[in-house]
Amino acid sequence: MERRGSPIPREQRRFQDRLPEDFLHPDLNPYLKIHRAWGRPVLTADEAADCRGGWHEEFGREAPLHVEIGPGNGFFLSGMAAQHPEWNWLGVEIRYKRVVLTARKLRGAVVEDHARICRYDANYLGELFCPGDIAALYINHPDPWPKDRQAKNRLLGPEFVHLLEELLAPGAELRLKTDHLINVEGLSKAIEGRPFELLGRSDDVRGQGTPWVDDVVTNYQRKFYEKGLPVYAVWLRRMLGTPP
Repeated sequence: MERRGSPIPREQRRFQDRLPEDFLHPDLNPYLKIHRAWGRPVLTADEAADCRGGWHEEFGREAPLHVEIGPGNGFFLSGMAAQHPEWNWLGVEIRYKRVVLTARKLRGAVVEDHARICRYDANYLGELFCPGDIAALYINHPDPWPKDRQAKNRLLGPEFVHLLEELLAPGAELRLKTDHLINVEGLSKAIEGRPFELLGRSDDVRGQGTPWVDDVVTNYQRKFYEKGLPVYAVWLRRMLGTPP
């Protein structure tokens, strides 16, 4: 299959990869060097952005691309990749240590042939994907930034939803699990007037289950269960119609 588009030139990317020599004290964070030396399934920021328009080449096959934003320790990504080897899987994570932790989980689950983890800022997904590239998007427990003065830092706002409107293929699903109602409210407000439809919602995943069938309970999710606190879930679909 031909590439869907071209990578953005490295010098034009808003999220710039940083080499160890770019830091004054590169050894303060050992994962900075570890993630660069790991090899597959880890992709550095530049390697990931170079895949834009040609993710099928990275995976060596044509398959729906399922993406998780902020996989943390990789428990969910590795579990879902094990359940669905027929799909290509990619985690997008900003923290060096969590990239490495996720890589370990992917290796342990023996899913490295169809799963990758890259270091990138989720606010710049357009540098990783062409319009319509993403078949499904998963977001688990994003930072709520609960104070009013922090609102600009929240991921699930109008600007991010507008970006997803372009990058999600028609019919693609968005699945959110969160321990903060503010994330649910923010997403619900952001999709108003946008081509997204609500497929289901749960205000207590432990008691009601997720609106979708297949799922993996994350470690973070389990901690909230143990505290008796609710976990919310929202299930959306990019409406069919004019391709993005």
